[in-house]
Amino acid sequence: MRSFVVLGMGRFGQSVAKTLYKLEYEVLAIDTNDEIVQHMTDYVTHAVVGDVTDESVLRALGIRNFDVAVVTIGGDIQASILVTLMLKEMGVKHIVAKAQSDIHGRVISKVGADRVISPEKDMGVRVAHNLVSSNILDYIELSPEYSIVEIQAPKKWINKSLIALNVRVHYGINIMAIKKGEDINISPKADDVIEANDILVIIASNVDINKLERKSLGDD
Repeated sequence: MRSFVVLGMGRFGQSVAKTLYKLEYEVLAIDTNDEIVQHMTDYVTHAVVGDVTDESVLRALGIRNFDVAVVTIGGDIQASILVTLMLKEMGVKHIVAKAQSDIHGRVISKVGADRVISPEKDMGVRVAHNLVSSNILDYIELSPEYSIVEIQAPKKWINKSLIALNVRVHYGINIMAIKKGEDINISPKADDVIEANDILVIIASNVDINKLERKSLGDD
């Protein structure tokens, strides 16, 4: 099971952490605010009060052992840069950091962030789904129960027709459209064949989407 540490429990950080945990991944949440940490204990694997800018705190928590570190303290640019740099020096495998501006994003990218996200462009829920499956291109939550998702066509689906895949039965999803480069097929037929590089627009329950991420797209 992949493990994630989310540093900073603002609204964005909480959204990322809660969604990752809901997807059944191991999540460590860290923040200096004791009240927020207490709130998060029911929504993550572990929640800890700690100063993420203190290198000794990060080392004591074994941060380098986590697969992905998500730095969501974008409001404090200096702290964000410092924490990203420390995580890189500690050998964290993959670092995702929130940026307040393009300049901030360029700086944290230079000091070690593998991916930079902007809250204006990436809602926490979208980011969490993208973190656990690189095939997820976009994620729009319609309600607490249903979502629309854009995915890169899974390798095992390529060169197969929709009727052969029978995704409604096997995965509980409906394919609304198929994007082939600039062309969009908004009413795919049963005999349409999935090709390499196709992008599929699907609608399904969040439960079935979570199952699809694991069963079909894989847990790299």
